[in-house]
Amino acid sequence: MQLRVYACGIAVAFSLLTSPAFASVAVKDNIKTSSDTKLITVTKTEFGVFRRSGKGKMTFIPTTNVPLLDGYSYGWRIHFKKYKGKVTWREILQLPKVPETWGTQNGENFSLSPDGSAAITSRTDYVENSMIQNTWAITTGDPLGKHRIDVYIDGRRVATFNFDVMAASK
Repeated sequence: MQLRVYACGIAVAFSLLTSPAFASVAVKDNIKTSSDTKLITVTKTEFGVFRRSGKGKMTFIPTTNVPLLDGYSYGWRIHFKKYKGKVTWREILQLPKVPETWGTQNGENFSLSPDGSAAITSRTDYVENSMIQNTWAITTGDPLGKHRIDVYIDGRRVATFNFDVMAASK
């Protein structure tokens, strides 16, 4: 009786491991990276606005409130622990409703969700200063309200930024 249970257990285990549904999970858990791949450790994530001084220097100001002013820049920065090399990232910017227009100036991989309320940007950057960042600019027709940005590196979400676009104070 014990031998029959053992043999049955082996048969079930073998069939599960060779099943396409379970095989993909097993392979995914054992992905080996090449020897030149470096470990990326996120040390800090931050969201805010970018202001240009009269001399053209950009200053980052951490905040979760973005004024609805045409041309006003906002975005995120992600810092790494002593990393230098290529980083492939993807960003999903979710708006509370569809804006009048969408656009990007960098010619990067850019697409919209089926309902038009989210933009997906993908890019590979070469990191020299242990940081990546991305910015957006407010434009006429952008909606007020709660916005969200999710950032993924190599398919893993590393940051979520929730922020409000608010009417500009006079």
